[in-house]
Amino acid sequence: MGSSLPPKESNLFKLIVKSYETKQYKKGLKAADAILKKFPDHGETLSMKGLTLNCMDRKTEAYELVRRGLKNDLKSHVCWHVYGLLYRSDREYREAIKCYRNALRIDPDNIEILRDLSLLQAQMRDLAGFVETRQQLLSLKPNHRMNWIGFAVAHHLNSNPSKAVEILEAYEGTLEDDYPPDNERYEHGEMLLYKVSLLEECGFYDRALDELHKKEAKIVDKLAYREQLVSLLVKAGQLEEAEKIYRALLAMNPDNYRYYEGLQKCLGLYSESGGYSPDEADRLNNLYKSLKVQFSWSSAVKRIPLDYLNGEMFREAADNYIRPFLTKGVPSLFSDLRPLYNCPEKVKILEKLFLELEASVGTTGQFPGSAQKEPPSTFMWTLFLLAQHYDRQGQYDTALAKIDQAIAHTPTVIDLYTVKGRILKHAGDLAAASALADEARSMDLADRFINSECVKRMLQADQVGLAEKTAVLFTKDGDQHNNLYDMQCMWYELASGESYFRQSDLGRALKKFLAVEKHYADMTEDQFDFHSYCLRKMTLRSYVEMLRFQDRLHSHSYFHKAAVGAIRCYMKLYDSPAKLVNEDQDEMSKLPPSQKKKLKQKQRKAEARAKREAEEKNEEESSAAGVSKNTKRQHAKPVDPDPHGEKLLQVEDLLAEATKYLKLLQKNSSASVETHVLSFELNMRKHKILLAFQAVKQLLKLDPDSPDTHRCLILFFHKFDGFSSPVTDSEKLVWSVLEAERPTLRGLQNTSSLVEANKSFLDAHKDSLMHRAVAAEMLFVLDPERKLEAIKLVEESFISSPSGPSVGWKLKDCIAVHQLLGTVFADPDAASRWSTRCAEHFPYSTYFKGVCSSAVVKPVDGNLNNAPENGGMEHCGASVRDSHSLNGNISSLKALNIQ
Repeated sequence: MGSSLPPKESNLFKLIVKSYETKQYKKGLKAADAILKKFPDHGETLSMKGLTLNCMDRKTEAYELVRRGLKNDLKSHVCWHVYGLLYRSDREYREAIKCYRNALRIDPDNIEILRDLSLLQAQMRDLAGFVETRQQLLSLKPNHRMNWIGFAVAHHLNSNPSKAVEILEAYEGTLEDDYPPDNERYEHGEMLLYKVSLLEECGFYDRALDELHKKEAKIVDKLAYREQLVSLLVKAGQLEEAEKIYRALLAMNPDNYRYYEGLQKCLGLYSESGGYSPDEADRLNNLYKSLKVQFSWSSAVKRIPLDYLNGEMFREAADNYIRPFLTKGVPSLFSDLRPLYNCPEKVKILEKLFLELEASVGTTGQFPGSAQKEPPSTFMWTLFLLAQHYDRQGQYDTALAKIDQAIAHTPTVIDLYTVKGRILKHAGDLAAASALADEARSMDLADRFINSECVKRMLQADQVGLAEKTAVLFTKDGDQHNNLYDMQCMWYELASGESYFRQSDLGRALKKFLAVEKHYADMTEDQFDFHSYCLRKMTLRSYVEMLRFQDRLHSHSYFHKAAVGAIRCYMKLYDSPAKLVNEDQDEMSKLPPSQKKKLKQKQRKAEARAKREAEEKNEEESSAAGVSKNTKRQHAKPVDPDPHGEKLLQVEDLLAEATKYLKLLQKNSSASVETHVLSFELNMRKHKILLAFQAVKQLLKLDPDSPDTHRCLILFFHKFDGFSSPVTDSEKLVWSVLEAERPTLRGLQNTSSLVEANKSFLDAHKDSLMHRAVAAEMLFVLDPERKLEAIKLVEESFISSPSGPSVGWKLKDCIAVHQLLGTVFADPDAASRWSTRCAEHFPYSTYFKGVCSSAVVKPVDGNLNNAPENGGMEHCGASVRDSHSLNGNISSLKALNIQ
């Protein structure tokens, strides 16, 4: 390093390296300039100067200098290493790896380069290369603990845990008997627990148990020791010993549900499905009765029996469980009971129990059979619980009556207004729900959760302006929207993006959805620093768990929603590019030349003024921030060059952009029906017939009875039947594949035509609204002459379901059917008739203008903001109107060239 320089300049070069490592960049730059005065073409100095400039945010100069340095000294490992560091700082990991490998060809035993290479290989999951590099590091420096551990972890990640065990045992063989010293006991204990987990992964349960017993004294984390021990005992079939340890763990934490589950497994009383025979239920009941005596203060020991008890025993247990929470006033009680609503019998018992409690407390002030007087708040919390119960059942009138009664009883409890807003949201009145959430927020301005709940309701009602003003109340001063982005507030960005999508503001919608995608990219990058940290601190089990979590990161629901939203935006933009992109150009083309010139000048001035104001604002913020304690001025945040997402709309190949996100969904959310519906719609637009067919087959595999599956199946083969005869060899091959597969597909088997297949689907699902609607839609697509018959099929849904939409039907499904009648069938009269009938069954729906909705009933107290830009009364219907289009339940038939 700097070996070709004279002694004086060689010392200056060492100073550059030291200054870079200690972040004294100006000092390093000064030393580099001193060398370059005498040796202007010295490659390593040019490279180090470039690396220093890179840390000072002068990237263009940095790359230029590093490339010059490399050109002047291609055989210097320093130049290649620095080039790799430059790429690494810009997250160009594959290019950085290439540079490191070139450096190692020149200096194969350079430990720093090998270490940097191993970090990148772990980041990029080049596991074979990671093993090789860690082995080389160990052979060069075998007395370093981190090299042994890194080599073992590399083999573990490369699906070779038995080899990892051998390496750890070899490492232990190098240690003295009295190891570890007191200051390393925890790290050594973590290494031992990691080794035991490896043995468990290999299936060597007896060896793992022996290892645990031998090394118990050296393991500091006793809770982790016991949990590992009991896990091994269960897998080794030593259930009696495992039972004792689970009981000991319950004594330490009687509210840990995993310990109860483990205890049930030891006693042979655990069922994945939750179904138990009468004998097993009795044994479980006796078990939890004894545990209840032992852990009388535990909530879990009283809650778990509600999952398996039935009949009168369930009623008695539920009564005993609920009463103390009503007395204490626990708002989350219903959330705790919600899983029980999957069983209709238990729902009936709970409703009867709630009504008995309400009647008794309301009239006598006591619980049934109790002589103790309850506080007045108990009645209010009972009404609160009942309101949520009726809301869950879809009985919104009764739910609102109960919550209004609770508010009249105690008008100062914030949770009552929050729940009333939630009921109205479920009933379809999003504007009123937003107003109630804002009223709840105003009762406690210091509560971030209530503020967030209010923002969410406003966004659902498309009151984006109000939502933004409310959200920034809990952000730092300054550039408030950037703060929401910096905090990775993804629920806000998703709700905001969906609102913009409903309003057809695709630029802003895309910006929000892609911001969420960027957060996930940042999370992936965040793991980089842990590759060295975790090996050094010996948090090996957590490290491996983190890496596995990162591998499935993009399967999270937030990323799924963001990717779906982005794909929908791109497809909508593709379907109507002239309207959305060229609108301004069309208006300008109508103007005379003189006005065009003036308009362009005004636009340029407005852009320059906006940019100047943003820069001045940033300067003011950075100067207000002042100088930090270490005399380093804080960096001003860069101005957002595209605040409205307009540049995101100017993509050359919209479907290619959508395909990028579709591939991520196919890789990480392949079990989702929505993923394959999007794949079908996108590939039909791209005329990728085999890929669209592959999506249809995946849908049939996942959920053959889904309305979306049936729609895609019929649309695909209707399109296929309309093709002209194949000409080229590739077309003939595709044709032969589809003809061979067609008779084997469920839904087309034993049918001679698509019309017959559609009728069979209808006969099998005639009591379902969405199934009938899709069958009617496909009937119209297959035979447009039968339009009236198809509309009649939809309208007869009310007849075929005598109980009406109040039982089983969802508001969003009825809205989707209304859109179907108005857009695909293009029949305003039928849509109007459907709207009238739905308004009777959904009186609070602003979409259908129900008699009780805020779209009809004008507010008296002024709580509901009527400004259209804030999504008030004139706009509240729109929030529901387009809500289903984002879910893709109504296909864009014109876009698919079906009609």
